[in-house]
Amino acid sequence: MTPNSAAARPDIRLPAGFAELAPSIEVLICDVWGVVHNGQSAHPAACAALERFRSGGGVVVMVSNSPRPSPDVIVQMAGLGVGRGAFDAIITSGDVTRGLIGERAGQTLVHIGPERDLSLFAGLDMRFAGGADADYCVCTGFRDDETETPEDYADMLAAMAARGLTMICANPDLIVERGDRLIPCAGAMAQAYEKRGGVAIYAGKPHPPVYERALGLAASVLGREPDRARVKAIGDAIRTDIAGAQAMGFESILLLEGIHWGDVGQEAWRDAHGDWLAAQSARPTYVMRKLIW
Repeated sequence: MTPNSAAARPDIRLPAGFAELAPSIEVLICDVWGVVHNGQSAHPAACAALERFRSGGGVVVMVSNSPRPSPDVIVQMAGLGVGRGAFDAIITSGDVTRGLIGERAGQTLVHIGPERDLSLFAGLDMRFAGGADADYCVCTGFRDDETETPEDYADMLAAMAARGLTMICANPDLIVERGDRLIPCAGAMAQAYEKRGGVAIYAGKPHPPVYERALGLAASVLGREPDRARVKAIGDAIRTDIAGAQAMGFESILLLEGIHWGDVGQEAWRDAHGDWLAAQSARPTYVMRKLIW
């Protein structure tokens, strides 16, 4: 092992399974994409671990950076094989985005993203417009995330920035797993917009409002405020899941077999992850390859 390996880093622990941590947790704030599914199918062992945790009295609140409202994400998860027994409640960045749109009632917006995300706007007091006429922008992703990059939107972003439009980013993730590929998300578009002088508001993780909403949902399940010292967060993304937990003062669990799997040497991850984590701005409390009991 290198000097920066796990053996030389006692502050980063490698539990053999979630069972080692469960007794110390009252509320688990759980990422969705990359933890319980990969965008194409569920991770059965992860779902089973969450069900077992809940059967022991633990509360699981899913917190997703999906731009879709939570009812839609529940349907999507069910279609991928994630059972309702794996979680108690869910909040999405789409839910937070709907609140931000509600604060701008009656205004016009330009939507950047695929048609499949249009349910985000259902029932809200807003109208669609082009970038030259809109009051603000909502970005849920790329119109074609299989082929496009932010550069395909360079002219549009520059024109919106020149007009001073605020962009609400409905999915702060930069990339996400889809099967064995990494697909760009709305966070990459928002970053490109900021580089052109635009102003972006990020609706989900790692920003506190979505976590406060999650704690409120946990309180509804428990019938009281959760003990924040017994709240942990789990996810596969340093800049959202781990940074968000760190900002909230929660211990966190990073799953490496996700978007960072190629960063840590894959099969050599036990020896390689320490050097990689040392270079990150946020550090997890625990590291696991994937969620298992």
